[in-house]
Amino acid sequence: MVDSFDDYCAAEVRRHDPDRWLTSLFAPDFRRPALLALYAFNLEIARARESVTQPMIGQIRLQWWREAWDGIMLGQPRKHPVVEALHAHVRRIDAADAYALIEARERDMDPAPMADLPALLAYAEATSAPLMRLAAGALGAELAPALLETIRKAGTAYALTGILRATPFLLAQQRVLLPADLLREAGIAPDSLHQKDHGAAVYRVIERVADEARRLLQEAGSSRIGRAAFPALLPARLARVYLRQLEQAGFDPEALEPDRSITRRHFALLSASITRRI
Repeated sequence: MVDSFDDYCAAEVRRHDPDRWLTSLFAPDFRRPALLALYAFNLEIARARESVTQPMIGQIRLQWWREAWDGIMLGQPRKHPVVEALHAHVRRIDAADAYALIEARERDMDPAPMADLPALLAYAEATSAPLMRLAAGALGAELAPALLETIRKAGTAYALTGILRATPFLLAQQRVLLPADLLREAGIAPDSLHQKDHGAAVYRVIERVADEARRLLQEAGSSRIGRAAFPALLPARLARVYLRQLEQAGFDPEALEPDRSITRRHFALLSASITRRI
C-alpha cells in the first residue's frame, strides 16, 4: 500500500522500470519526484498495447492520457496517482514532448513489422528522446542545441538496446520491431519470425541494430554533460552494459541471463557520474 501519489510513482518505476528508478537516485532529492512522475507516465503509455487484447483499446488508453495532459495544463487533474503527481511537479513544463510520446506510442498499435532500419531508428527516437528532454527540463537543465543533440542520440540508443533485449517478449506478442528489410536480406520472412527459430540469421540482424546503438552511444559520449541534465541521460550509460552482455551472448537475446544484481549497474552509473560522460 502506498501513502501518496509520489509513493505510487516511485513504487511503479522501481518495479517496472528499474533502470530509470536507479538513475533517479543520482538526481537531487527535491527533483526526484518530478522524474519519477514522468517515468511513471511513460510506463503507462508504454504498456498501453501490451496490456490489452485489442489495439483499439490501446488507442483509447492513449487518448485518455492526451485528455489527462489537457487537464494537467488547465489545472484540472484527473483522479489518478500519476496524473496527480505530474500536476504537482511538472505542470508548468512545455508539454509538447509529453504529447509527442503519446503520439509515438500509436505505432505500437500497428501490427506491421518495422519497414527498415531508418523506421526503427525513428521509432526508437520518438519513444525515448522526448522523455529524456522532459526529464532534463524537470531537473532544471538548459536545453541548449548541443544537449538536445546528445539527448537525441542517447535516447535513441537506449531505446534500440531495450528493443533488442525485449525481442523474445515482443515476438510472443507477434510484434516484429526488427527491420523487415534486414530480415529479408537474412532470408527471413518478417511475418514468420514469431513462428519459428531462425537462429544465427536473426542474431546477425540483431548485431546490425546493436552496431547502430553503439555508434550513437559513442557519439553521445564524446562530450561532458552538464551536471543538471546528467541524471536524465544516465539510462543510456546502462545501454553500454546491456550491449556488452548481448555481444557476449552471441546476440541471442534468449541467452541473456536476467541481471538481478544492482551492483553492476550501480558501478557503471557511479563511474559515469565521475566523468559526466555516458
